[in-house]
Amino acid sequence: MKKFLTLILSLSLAVGLAACGSDNSDSTSNSVSTETQIAAESEIVSESDSAASEEGPEEPEEDEGGKILVVYYSATGNTEEIANYIAAVTGADVFELEPVNAYTDEDLNYNDDNSRVVREHDNPDEQNIELTASTVENWEEYDTVFIGFPIWWHIAAWPVNGFVEANDFTSKTVIPFCTSASSDLGESGSLLEEMAGTGEWLEGQRFSSGASESDVRAWIENLGL
Repeated sequence: MKKFLTLILSLSLAVGLAACGSDNSDSTSNSVSTETQIAAESEIVSESDSAASEEGPEEPEEDEGGKILVVYYSATGNTEEIANYIAAVTGADVFELEPVNAYTDEDLNYNDDNSRVVREHDNPDEQNIELTASTVENWEEYDTVFIGFPIWWHIAAWPVNGFVEANDFTSKTVIPFCTSASSDLGESGSLLEEMAGTGEWLEGQRFSSGASESDVRAWIENLGL
């Protein structure tokens, strides 16, 4: 009888140890599987972060179009002052028109029949003034162009002609402005528009030599830009 009981106990102990071993094996297997999955996911995240770091942050796209340009020719500084006021109010870029052969004070003496400006006025063929530059970099980015000049004999000072003829104003709003002691804008703007042949030209504005920035600001606010 004792032998029979001993045999029963031995078999029960063997079965229990086998079951325990099986549980430990499953637990170890599950643990290894979980650790492997975590390691794999960590590696993927690490590779993703590394790639993002190499590529760097995305740079915002620059807006194209909508910019304002102030182009001007100034004989004595008055037009330059108004041009700078416009740029200050609107945040525009500025482009000065400079003749290759600059005008001297003697050249600009319209009271002297022998002066350069009088000679050019009397001989329109001499009004084709060569400029140091007549085109603007990134011209296509500008939607609005102010063009400034002094009034000479009721028309725009002819050094601006070369610029107007050299550029395509298609899809641009063009706003002439002038400076003069007494003469108004007259036909200067419309003559330049005819010369250009493209663009939407507004009426423009004349300023005296004593015009202030507040005068320019009031005018621009009325334009509704």
